[in-house]
Amino acid sequence: MPEKSIALSVIAHVWMCVFVQLKSLLWSLTAVGRKDLRNLSVPHRGCRSLPLKELLSAVTVCCMGWETLSNRDDSLAAILLSLTTSTGSRGHPRTELAKCSAKCSADTCHGGGGACPCCNSANLDTLGKSQVYCGVKYEGKKIGAWITVRSKANMPTKNVTDERLSKFKNKGKDPAKLREKRITECVELRKAHKNENFLKRRNITLSSLPDEEALSPDYIPNELVTHLSIEDIIKDVNSDCRKSQTRGCQAARKLLSQERNPPLKEIIDAGLLSNFVSFLSMDDEPTLQFEAAWALTNIASGTSWHTQQVVEHGAVPAFISLLSSPMLHISEQAVWALGNIAGDGATYRDVLIECNVIPALLSRISPDTPVGYLRNLTWTLSNLCRNKNPFPPLSAVQQMLPSLVQLLHLSDKDILSDACWAISYLSDGDNDRIEIVVKTGIVPRLVELMSHQELGVMTPALRSIGNIVSGSDLQTETAIDAGVLNVLPKLMRHPKASIQKEAAWALSNIAAGPCKQIQQLITCGLLPPLVHLLRNGDFKTQREAVWAVTNLTSGATVEQVVQLVQSGALEAIINLLQVKDAKVILVILDAINNIFMAAEKLGEMEKLSLLIEELGGLDRIEMLQNHDNEMVYQAAHNIIEKYFSDSDTHGEKVDATEDEFAFQSPDVQKAFEF
Repeated sequence: MPEKSIALSVIAHVWMCVFVQLKSLLWSLTAVGRKDLRNLSVPHRGCRSLPLKELLSAVTVCCMGWETLSNRDDSLAAILLSLTTSTGSRGHPRTELAKCSAKCSADTCHGGGGACPCCNSANLDTLGKSQVYCGVKYEGKKIGAWITVRSKANMPTKNVTDERLSKFKNKGKDPAKLREKRITECVELRKAHKNENFLKRRNITLSSLPDEEALSPDYIPNELVTHLSIEDIIKDVNSDCRKSQTRGCQAARKLLSQERNPPLKEIIDAGLLSNFVSFLSMDDEPTLQFEAAWALTNIASGTSWHTQQVVEHGAVPAFISLLSSPMLHISEQAVWALGNIAGDGATYRDVLIECNVIPALLSRISPDTPVGYLRNLTWTLSNLCRNKNPFPPLSAVQQMLPSLVQLLHLSDKDILSDACWAISYLSDGDNDRIEIVVKTGIVPRLVELMSHQELGVMTPALRSIGNIVSGSDLQTETAIDAGVLNVLPKLMRHPKASIQKEAAWALSNIAAGPCKQIQQLITCGLLPPLVHLLRNGDFKTQREAVWAVTNLTSGATVEQVVQLVQSGALEAIINLLQVKDAKVILVILDAINNIFMAAEKLGEMEKLSLLIEELGGLDRIEMLQNHDNEMVYQAAHNIIEKYFSDSDTHGEKVDATEDEFAFQSPDVQKAFEF
């Protein structure tokens, strides 16, 4: 028994010594390993297991593209031996063990790139990023591990952080060019359009429509027309009897008004469009005129092909003529038809504009125009403002804007909604187009409508303001002077996620401005709701909030960056480093890099490094070195290498005290406190 106790004590002592020496070895490699470490695992086959203590003597590690690491010399700064029995790699699938060539008899060989640890041959191409089998030789014995390495010769040299910094306007940079880059390169992040109003409408109620019995003494009751077949309709429309023609048009209109599967193509194939268009000019037959207009309106509400048939049969000039009809319900029907044609796309929108539809429409706006008529007219105007491939002609925009401004001062929610959408379309362009909108003086009214109780008004008003603040600094200042910063905090806490996202997007554009506008943003209390969205918003909202943080850190003063960090934004964006969207990760890494640059000016880099490590940021950034996206890998690698290496700190002297790090400089004496 005493002998057994002594033996157990000796074994325990030996294992303790092994553990201490192993810990020393791993610790000596950890700092450099952080720079270039890729996932490593000991394979479960192809080599025999060895006691850990056999690795504590002089070793040699051979990897394609790297120098030899001997006697624990850490000058290689490449490999951290993580002694484990796992068989996979987190970022990349394991490749099968394979012999490199016939001359090599070893069972442990490379796969997926690199060199054989036995014969040092490399029959497979070494890629810029590959899994290599690394063999450790010791007294004729060998143990292997799979490791993902990057050859220094194949390392990306592009400075991703510097490149992305140029995407934001900043002190000393040309704001106009930076704004343009923001629009052209990041439009998909900041302007993800939602499902909007229907472009075309089939079944709406005309406000000016009288009782059907009052349309004409020859009115045909519903029961006599609802069961007419296509053949009967064709026969009636093609007859010489006005009553039959009216009955046929009315039956066709009712069929075309069906919610499901209206027979649009059947009516077109029957050759009735020419008849319908000819009926539009019969001012002495208002009922027939009206029924033909309604039938054509419903056909134009179909696909682009259906709309094309209506246009090619000459309906556009006829409908524009009908706008001046003394019978309000016929004029309103023409407004509706023209709205459907304009809503088909830029091509027919421009056809209408070339036919001078805008003056004809605007002439119908007067103090006596019924509200219902104005609703349809405003919707048609909004469709004439839509589409930006190409944009509407500037001459047309300048024609419509004064009337749209008038409509925006009415109280009807439907008119306000469509007028706001029209402004949002017109402001969704370059700075010149934004300037045309701003010069109308409508910005204060748009800011006011951002607080409207109706979501249908609030959303397009917010979108319009978001477009305006994506313009020049002066255009952004116009919105700020109108009070947009006082409204945004409430919208960022709105129960609807879509409003939160739009508000965060607008904020991100303001945050891309100069430090004066950034200070106004901070003073108006926008940092707390911004951090709230970073933590609790849905992903689309978080994405816009991340842009706001990065834009702010790009142009803010050091003091403003400190306030941002103190608000909790740094912790919030660190927690988002685990999202799958590579673009969002890159934007976050840019923000972290910007914050480090601010800390460097204060001499607080060491404290910031410790804070990021405490918040779990270092671990997440290290993990990103395994990311499949090359730009993410490089950005993460640059941050690790620049701010978390064990090399001597360069720059100003940092005096450490118990509670803070004070930056000693003749120019600045601030504390970077978190």
